[in-house]
Amino acid sequence: TGVNDMLPLHNISTFQRQDRRGFQRYFRRILHYPQMDLEYTLWQMFYLMLNPKNVYNTTKYHKQTKNQWARDDPGFVCVQIFFIVIASLSFCISLGSFSFLRYVTLVAWSVFIDFLFLGIIAASIGYWISNKYLRVHGVHHVEQQVEWLYAFDIHCNSFFPTFVILYVVQFYTLYLLLHAGFLSTLLSNTLYMLAFSYYYYITFLGYTVLPFLQKTEVFLYPISLMLILYLSLIHISEPTRLL
Repeated sequence: TGVNDMLPLHNISTFQRQDRRGFQRYFRRILHYPQMDLEYTLWQMFYLMLNPKNVYNTTKYHKQTKNQWARDDPGFVCVQIFFIVIASLSFCISLGSFSFLRYVTLVAWSVFIDFLFLGIIAASIGYWISNKYLRVHGVHHVEQQVEWLYAFDIHCNSFFPTFVILYVVQFYTLYLLLHAGFLSTLLSNTLYMLAFSYYYYITFLGYTVLPFLQKTEVFLYPISLMLILYLSLIHISEPTRLL
């Protein structure tokens, strides 16, 4: 059972070859820095904060020109990791607990666990749900499948606003957040609520833009759970203090 059970065997091999070529092209460009389009990456990050729909509108053009939904440029991931490294250094210095070992530990956890490992899990879950339950089937449709790299792109897009809220905004509000009281608790919970809600909203946009998927509003359901959790935690705990 699984995604492959729903597809004809010749389509399975075609999709697997496309995914394999996509991975090879993606990782090959990591080793060739001049091939990364950093200007386009920064443009995407800017609009992910202001109007994320603009970012996903470009994926249609990418499909038409590159015949794949996913980016073939690892620049976004590299720039995101660079920002995480800088933000981690800022936190270590501002909290007055800088040491090389502590800094390396924080960077490693933020990059390899928060961003990459959880991103791989999120992408794999989205890849499985969308291909198994949300694809439109019909004899008049060209058989298509969500690429795993595109699912990972969606995670990267969703993670960036989360990073801005929980790393950048939180950094500039540390003075308030580290003081006990209702205001700091409310602010802390609000930041986490906004960050994770934005994550799921951009995830929803990423799958919705694919014309062969239906009922993608399922990716918005976690926001309702986040709202319930937010209201229940206002008087109970302060997530920032758990970091």
